[in-house]
Amino acid sequence: MLAVHFGAGNIGRGFIGQLLSQSGYEVVFVDVNEEIVQELQEKRHYRVIIAGEQIEEQHVYHVTALHSVKDHEAVLQQIAKADFVTTAVGPNVLPLIAPVIAEGIRKRLEVNRTPVHIIACENMIGGSSFLKEHIWKKLSEEEQTMASQYCGFPNCAVDRIVPNQQNEDLLSVTVEPFFEWVIEAKQMIGTIPPIEGVRIVDELPPYIERKLFTVNTGHALVAYLGYCKKFFTINEAMKDEEIYADVVKALNESGRVLIQKYGWNVDEHQIYIEKIVQRFTNSAITDEVTRVGRSPIRKLGPNDRLISPAKQYYDLFHEIPSGLVKGIAALLQFDYQEDTEAVELQETIRQMGIEGALSRYAGLELGHPLITAVKTEAATLAKQ
Repeated sequence: MLAVHFGAGNIGRGFIGQLLSQSGYEVVFVDVNEEIVQELQEKRHYRVIIAGEQIEEQHVYHVTALHSVKDHEAVLQQIAKADFVTTAVGPNVLPLIAPVIAEGIRKRLEVNRTPVHIIACENMIGGSSFLKEHIWKKLSEEEQTMASQYCGFPNCAVDRIVPNQQNEDLLSVTVEPFFEWVIEAKQMIGTIPPIEGVRIVDELPPYIERKLFTVNTGHALVAYLGYCKKFFTINEAMKDEEIYADVVKALNESGRVLIQKYGWNVDEHQIYIEKIVQRFTNSAITDEVTRVGRSPIRKLGPNDRLISPAKQYYDLFHEIPSGLVKGIAALLQFDYQEDTEAVELQETIRQMGIEGALSRYAGLELGHPLITAVKTEAATLAKQ
């Protein structure tokens, strides 16, 4: 079995590539980093350090790599015979790799008309569908019709904390013990080949929203509340009793939304929340609050991790979610000068006030009760 994986960075090696290799696949990484490509070609294995209460080291074998530009023809040949084509390159890079995947599909239709699943393992909703749109632009209508019979583009949700790191061994990567890779059965062609640790579900949106409203919401809360109190790392911030309590409170609020919408078991979701909170306290993983808090304008979006659960909570229960509101207020204090969005956000607040910023970026209509609550909480935080 063969998997071609675009992106030999920390997520690619420490998560997707690792699971594929452990499941018996030969993994061919495709990347533009010449140094990493050369190391993978020479060593054909690397280490993954699982950083939990105890440090565990796993060796990943049956791997190699190709340079996406210099080894172009070889990349096409690998796509033509692969069982899986996966990505971990970042949403903005998907349109850039779509043309070579389209070429690989074109070659595949000439020599190998067996099913292949192409899965974008990105931190975005509908990543595989998005990638498919850009691949289809490079194929004729006739090629699209043929490819539809053999190429599945199932969407997925992925979750694993892999912090920024520099290791003496270029290929080694440190990750947290927890991971989740959920693939939607829709858009599959036949039966998907097995991957160790992967969960196949009929409907993906509930799992995407569960991650967004728990993992992403909680992570953002720790970052922004920690920044307000001048903590440097996530796990340091979680040692603060007030921050810990605020995070738990907010996740119980977002959890109440999820339970109401999807009819989930209360106790089971509470266990999930507790597991996520424990991940943030992992002292073996060092993640800076400024890294996790970066791009505050994007994270203030109407469909993102703070505004969406807060607004849904208010709409469902006609109450102010005070934990989520405090997180939004803390985000508005994020004035990290090395983050261009943080600089823009602070300038917008100076010119338009908190009401204007929440209207522009969060899509809240002026006069919405959440705006008043956020303004009150922001004033309190500013005095600390």
